[in-house]
Amino acid sequence: MAGELTLSPMMSDALVILGSAGIVIPVFARFRVTPIIGFILIGILVGPYGLGALVERIPWLQHITISDPDSLTPFADFGIILLLFAIGLELSFNRLWQLRRLVFGLGSLELLIIGSISATFFGYYSGMETVPALALGFALAFSSTAIVLPMSGTKSPVGRAALSMLLFEDIMIVPIIFILGALAPNAQADGVGGLTDTLIQGGIVIVVLLVVGRLALPRLFSQAARTKSPELFLAASLLVVIGASLATAATGLSPIVGALIAGLLIAETEYHGEVESIMEPFKGLALGVFLITIGMSIDVMAIWADLGAVVSAVVGVLVFKAIVTGTLLRLMGARRSTAAETGVLMASPSETTLIVLAAATSALVVDEETAQFWQIVTAIGLTVTPLLARLGRVIARRVEGVPELPEEDEDEVRTIIVGGGRVGRLVADMLRTHDQTYVILDADPDLIANAKRDGYRATFGDAARGDALSRLGIEKAPAVVLTMDEPVLAQRLVGKLRDDYPELLIVARARDTDHAAALYRSGASHAVPENLESSLQLSEAVLVDIGIAMGPVIASIHAKRDEYRERLEKDGNLSSRPKLRTSVTEA
Repeated sequence: MAGELTLSPMMSDALVILGSAGIVIPVFARFRVTPIIGFILIGILVGPYGLGALVERIPWLQHITISDPDSLTPFADFGIILLLFAIGLELSFNRLWQLRRLVFGLGSLELLIIGSISATFFGYYSGMETVPALALGFALAFSSTAIVLPMSGTKSPVGRAALSMLLFEDIMIVPIIFILGALAPNAQADGVGGLTDTLIQGGIVIVVLLVVGRLALPRLFSQAARTKSPELFLAASLLVVIGASLATAATGLSPIVGALIAGLLIAETEYHGEVESIMEPFKGLALGVFLITIGMSIDVMAIWADLGAVVSAVVGVLVFKAIVTGTLLRLMGARRSTAAETGVLMASPSETTLIVLAAATSALVVDEETAQFWQIVTAIGLTVTPLLARLGRVIARRVEGVPELPEEDEDEVRTIIVGGGRVGRLVADMLRTHDQTYVILDADPDLIANAKRDGYRATFGDAARGDALSRLGIEKAPAVVLTMDEPVLAQRLVGKLRDDYPELLIVARARDTDHAAALYRSGASHAVPENLESSLQLSEAVLVDIGIAMGPVIASIHAKRDEYRERLEKDGNLSSRPKLRTSVTEA
């Protein structure tokens, strides 16, 4: 009748997804459980193998189920693209270069060894032909970028190791799929030539993106910032990430390569913090859609019908991958705790496994029945990945002998020291000397464990995530001291803290005077250039020891600091002269 409201299937699905997010995120956050599990369970519930199977008998269920699971695939793929984009924003080209040994050393060994041994097992013990065994073995060798990195981060030893292996796996997606196509029974003769053309064209596109991005992105975001329009800033961000992804996809490379490059390029600009904050909700929601699609692929009845084989396959894959990855990390010098935790975390298969299996099936390399079985195994592996993360942390504490320590008192007023290295410990020593309470916060579990053993008050957490600092009572903290030797992260964190807490005393370690100026512009109360202070202290020591009177020496140090104050004010475009109260002799 007139005025009757009808919902299209797409609109109905959108309401189910948004409603799921509104339930899953707060409920699971309340119990401090990752929402990853919640989204996957929602997918099982509302998917075609859950309540969706009852729609014909109970029509009203169509309003709370997903009517067309395949229609969500583009949104799920977009979630993975945004995730890689966000990872690029957290990195820099310099840091990526520092990881090259892990990426091409550890990453290549992990993929090659797991893939080869798995293929050998399927060939000799399961009777598979060589090509199907290789396809299945290398498909299972992949681990989940979309699920692992949000849990591990990229800054801890576990996060760096996981990031390195996952980056290499992402690079190898296209060559592996091309090789499967070339080995297929109906393969064309130019398969290898097609791979070569793709790599050449992809390389050219990547170079073009790097050159154009460095020249154009600062101007693009500068113009967007001048408008003071969040909508335009969002549009510019989406334009960059989608454009870069389409550019790499057009050459045959994975779109996530373009997304990662886009993130790296923006990370080199001063607008990365704003881009990261404005894209965060979209990334989280799109990633939730991806996890729901994983849940929808799990047929509980099929699992029950073949429970023994499925459980055996899942356990076998998880244990084998964990042992190989952990052993490789130990051989490359990682600590036992890091190797154990990373191995368990990386044990499950990946969303990429599903892509490779689909490509192998369409190329007639793997039969559909075998592919469906291992798709179920992969979906279960993805579902239990958050549980593997917890298990990995427990095993890491056991193998390293680190006891469980009580949580910090949230109501205590104390200075928060971000960074548990030598500088953070020295600041803690000075605070303790003057009977001031403090707590050290660091995302490196090894540093935290060592600090606790040595008697420091320390807790694990990532300061870049707001809940870690809130848990420590930053609202009441007299000061926050940033001691990490990561200039980009320090500047980003200073800006975020100043926006959230305008009256907070923020003291930050600066690499040099240029970095100090950037920190002051971001809102630091005090920035300490370590190269300046070490040079002044060396000068003071040598001048006094060669016979110059202490008075003139201290006066000249004061004069040099004044000179640097003027330079910082001028070169840094600061509104007032900065403070450089960094030495006892100046007090």
